[in-house]
Amino acid sequence: MMTTVSTTGIIAVVPAAGIGSRMQSSCPKQYLSIGSKTLLEHSIAALIDHPAIKRVIVALNPEDDRFQQLPIARDPRVETVVGGATRAESVLAGLAVITDQTASWVLVHDAARPCLAFQDLERLIALIHHSAVGGLLATPVKDTMKRAKAGEQCVKHSVERVDLWHALTPQLFPLSLLKQCLQHALEQGKEITDEASALELAGYQPILVEGRSDNLKVTRPEDLTLAGFYLSQKNQ
Repeated sequence: MMTTVSTTGIIAVVPAAGIGSRMQSSCPKQYLSIGSKTLLEHSIAALIDHPAIKRVIVALNPEDDRFQQLPIARDPRVETVVGGATRAESVLAGLAVITDQTASWVLVHDAARPCLAFQDLERLIALIHHSAVGGLLATPVKDTMKRAKAGEQCVKHSVERVDLWHALTPQLFPLSLLKQCLQHALEQGKEITDEASALELAGYQPILVEGRSDNLKVTRPEDLTLAGFYLSQKNQ
């Protein structure tokens, strides 16, 4: 099934209501800084640098008192909503305020994934010309994978890595389809770790678009140093 939707109708949603407990920091991880910008600012900037993305909706924790202090909060292309207790609820909160009838596609990107390359975003957005379902950036698994015993830190067995991919963001889907699948998954009490998983539960098969492996998500303290290095190389 082909689609002829224009790229001018893409809106981005950035769920940023989490607290990032694994970072062992005094503030949510999206507000940690690399250079003069927070991770969240780097992540948003990577989106609005692309001419097809006209609007970015950031879903914030109801107690967030940091975002409005950032320079990017004054960008007219950026707006905020109150997020939910889970990623899926935060994304749905962002989708709920999209009333623009020309916004047929929505792109979801992690708040703490600051190293997105323009070329990867370009390849992902190109999906709208030949897919009615959409897809996500991902990288093929390169390392040997191990399945641990339940609740134990010992190997149960190795997992064949052929056809295994690391899911990344952004992920790009038709607005109405994503909303429908997220709502259905929540009604069923399913755990949604990314937007693609909501579509998978509904029987859809999102397309994997191979992206750069340096598009890392800052989750642990050592990731911040690595992301800083990647950004320094990107800006040279």
